[in-house]
Amino acid sequence: MSERPAPEVIGVVGHPRYAGMSGTVGALGAFANERGLTLQAEEDLLGLLPGAAPLEPASLDLLVTLGGDGTLLRGARLVAGRSTLVLGVNLGHLGFLTSIAPERLGEALDAVLAGDYWVDRRATLQAEVEGVPGRTFTALNDVVVHLSGMARLIRLALHVGEGDAREHVGTYSADGLILATPTGSTAYSLSAGGPIVSPGMECILATPINPHSLTVRPLVIAASTQVSISLLPPHREAILTVDGQQSVPVQDGRSVRVRSGTAPVHLVRFPGQSFFATLREKMHWATPQQGAAPESGPTMDARAREDEAGA
Repeated sequence: MSERPAPEVIGVVGHPRYAGMSGTVGALGAFANERGLTLQAEEDLLGLLPGAAPLEPASLDLLVTLGGDGTLLRGARLVAGRSTLVLGVNLGHLGFLTSIAPERLGEALDAVLAGDYWVDRRATLQAEVEGVPGRTFTALNDVVVHLSGMARLIRLALHVGEGDAREHVGTYSADGLILATPTGSTAYSLSAGGPIVSPGMECILATPINPHSLTVRPLVIAASTQVSISLLPPHREAILTVDGQQSVPVQDGRSVRVRSGTAPVHLVRFPGQSFFATLREKMHWATPQQGAAPESGPTMDARAREDEAGA
């Protein structure tokens, strides 16, 4: 379990459009008042949290994200590289990265204050566009180079390494190219045919989107390697999209350079939670087929459901 000091300053991010947002925010505010904790919130939530201060990411001990995985990704970029803990509350649909349902928020916060949790350290990517100084993007899931507008193939060259060690990997004709972290292996990369990678691995995934070739397959590249993507004729402009939320144009002749980030994200996890348990529970990955013999003992998921039933 964690030996970190109990958090004193808690930040909140979320989108008011989610059903149940008002009640969840109210419960969080009441909890903070009872425990004497300081609350900060982004602008859209200040009206729901009387007495909360505007969000200052550098001062937070814990960031609570209220929404789905997209909200967690947005919040994670705010505190990436700091020691701030990120606790995701799922108000969306799948919620693969989030930790808890809203009705268990008070229980989860009590566990965090008591140190009854563990920290899931997730690697990030750093991306920059050649010729655009001072603009570095951080991604927890992925960066994608693709065309905007009509669905058309794009030609891209992929290189690894730098300087004299720079090597041409190959040329892709595809709808785009995804560079993903292990965390992002279960997101867009997975839907494009990429492998599932345990988040403890140190690597970068290169997954083409609908490649116009039967021989092109996803690549797993060492995390220590810089990866470069270049736009090839006849296209003169593409788009770099970061975590599906930020974007910037990529002009002809400029490369997108991507490397493992120096700004990890620290997700809160609780006893009984694991990457593979989440795969089975939320994606039904490698679960027994209907009518198959049960396993010899209760699974982690079964124990969690029993705990919830008895709560």
